[in-house]
Amino acid sequence: MPRKDEYYNRAKQEGYRSRSAYKLKQLNEDAGLIQPGDTVVDLGAAPGGWLQVAAELAGEEGTVVGVDLQRIKPISRGGASVETIKGDMTDEETRAELVELVGEADVVISDMAPNMTGEYNLDHARSVYLARMAFETALELLGPEGDFVAKVFEGPDTDDLRADIDREFEYVRTVHPKASRDASSELYLVAKNHLTAPVREGDELEVTIEDVGREGDGIAKVDGFTLFVPGTEAGDTVRVRVDDVKPRFAFAEKLS
Repeated sequence: MPRKDEYYNRAKQEGYRSRSAYKLKQLNEDAGLIQPGDTVVDLGAAPGGWLQVAAELAGEEGTVVGVDLQRIKPISRGGASVETIKGDMTDEETRAELVELVGEADVVISDMAPNMTGEYNLDHARSVYLARMAFETALELLGPEGDFVAKVFEGPDTDDLRADIDREFEYVRTVHPKASRDASSELYLVAKNHLTAPVREGDELEVTIEDVGREGDGIAKVDGFTLFVPGTEAGDTVRVRVDDVKPRFAFAEKLS
């Protein structure tokens, strides 16, 4: 049986609104995106297959919010509270309404895709635009260590998009779920652990060492954020280069 028939039939049999529900299931199995109690935002949520899966994964203590231009029928599957917004994610008013409603999210997922024209370069460019819009929205919503997923059609602009996302997260991977059709050029950029640090890898700055940690590394603070600097002592003022950024702390090398 062709794979597309398998997932279509499974969705019908198991009560999911779209075969794409299995893409999110597979992405979650691969990357551990949605945990019980999470607040999840689904961009481009109609007809609601991803909302159903997110509600199941987030559970009774979780909250799921979906946004789409199309009206989404109420979601009864899964234990999480599910709310929807009818609006265009390229519209500032819709994004402002979403941010006001959600506050802070644990996970932002986007299966948004452009209306297909059949012209590959145009479809690719439009998909990158939508993925960037989702990325910018995620930066507004995600707290420390939050995760982000966006669909994009593979093409010449994908690497630049991935590099921009990578700068804001601990790491990013490219995933092609089994539920995607073999002939499809779609892929998903899966970004883990949102970095809210005031520094990024490669930054050079002058810091004062305030203390020494248990491992012997000097500790500096940058806007309240912890920076570990090996080979320094309390009271030192040194110039450093940041070489590894985590969600809640970073490491830097002392420059001679």
